Amino acid sequence: MDEQMNSPRALRIMPPDIVVKAAAAALGVLALFLLVQTVKALKEYRYVGSGVTASNTITVSGSGEVFAVPDRATFTVTVREEGKEVSDAQDKATAKINSIVEYLKEAGVEEKDIKTQSYNVNPKYEYTQAACTNFSCPPSNQVLVGFEVWQTLEVKVEDPKKAGELLTGVGGKGASEVSSLSFTIEDEDALRSEAREQAISEAKEKADALAKQLGVSVVRVVGFYEDSYGYPMPYAARGGLAMDAMESTKAIPPSLPTGENKITSNVNVTYEIR
Repeated sequence: MDEQMNSPRALRIMPPDIVVKAAAAALGVLALFLLVQTVKALKEYRYVGSGVTASNTITVSGSGEVFAVPDRATFTVTVREEGKEVSDAQDKATAKINSIVEYLKEAGVEEKDIKTQSYNVNPKYEYTQAACTNFSCPPSNQVLVGFEVWQTLEVKVEDPKKAGELLTGVGGKGASEVSSLSFTIEDEDALRSEAREQAISEAKEKADALAKQLGVSVVRVVGFYEDSYGYPMPYAARGGLAMDAMESTKAIPPSLPTGENKITSNVNVTYEIR
């Protein structure tokens, strides 16, 4: 018994493979933690300089705007037809849509610029009300009388000057409504860049003037935010052009002045000063 109490305890040595696995697991947990922190940090950078800390800064704003004549026109054409059966309404609508598409192609609109925007088939009901008695009125009866088909095309025109002629032409081919006419600019990014350059230049001038008044020097940009937008010129008459007044192929094309679009850029720039 005394021998057992006085004998040294045996040391338990972990097998090498267990040590390796434990170390690998610890490294994996550490790597996952670092990855999560990195992703979180990246998400916080919503604009330039959001994570930059400077002791002394000034923030100034600038704006720029560019005007340009639109070089594209877009509008939608809708055909609406009714029939006792779905197939009847579909056949009528398809015939008119095909006629409109053929006309647009002959007028110079490319096939890639004619796109189906929506296609809907809806039941059409009539409601009849039975005669009321002195005590109550029976519920109205819902009777299915047919179906209605709506198909809408979106059309892009490379020459805005042809828009009026095309609107009249599709009216003569059976369109029920034309709407959502707008004039846009294809290369708007170049104009937006020009407006941004003006805005930044204005902000820089303000920063230099303010720094001079404060008796400090502008060091560098530590923050930048931009809000840019354009103003397309939408066109609609009473929510759309009703084609019942334009069914004649000899109808006079409407005058559609395109005017100018304005592209605007507003910036806020933060500078470090010393």
